[in-house]
Amino acid sequence: MKLVIASNNAHKVREIRQILTPWYQDVLTMKDAGLSLDVAEDGQTFEENSLKKAQAVFDALGGKCAVLADDSGLSVDALGGAPGVLSARYAVEHDDAANNEKLLKEMQNVPDNERGARFVCVVTLLRPGREALICRSECAGVIARAPSGENGFGYDPLFFLPALGKTFAELSGDEKNAISHRGKALQLLRRALEGEAQWRD
Repeated sequence: MKLVIASNNAHKVREIRQILTPWYQDVLTMKDAGLSLDVAEDGQTFEENSLKKAQAVFDALGGKCAVLADDSGLSVDALGGAPGVLSARYAVEHDDAANNEKLLKEMQNVPDNERGARFVCVVTLLRPGREALICRSECAGVIARAPSGENGFGYDPLFFLPALGKTFAELSGDEKNAISHRGKALQLLRRALEGEAQWRD
């Protein structure tokens, strides 16, 4: 069965393919599937937005394909959880540089011991004739005082992992997938799929 990812974000699609390819060989973006759809991410939680995106794409494709959607974002302790579900449009819609610049400005007077943050990811998998699978995971870190690294996307250059001494943007794809919020949520999804397979066997 084809798996359509409810996104055209190339970085996000690459991460998902790396983890779920053993289960779905034919992984498509919405553009690959011939679908042009802009789903308003107006939910109050990551769960609401993830399910809404998955359902919209699933319905638009006639319920014939598996659809995976995720909603993820950055939650900063000193900002009361912001940017949260507004992460992608914190300053400007889908402008990583502007969003990072705003975050640095908001955090400029926050002391080092109060710069804790976490990335959150909720993935939703919808399939014909099956119940939805919804998995959530988080990754804790701190907000750096300046961007570092060329890999990743979004807030990755500012999300510092003290245990590794690196930002997300300084990690390789495999390193990031092993510990990231999205990587861990997708691993939970893989385990759920493995559990289904064992139950059927």
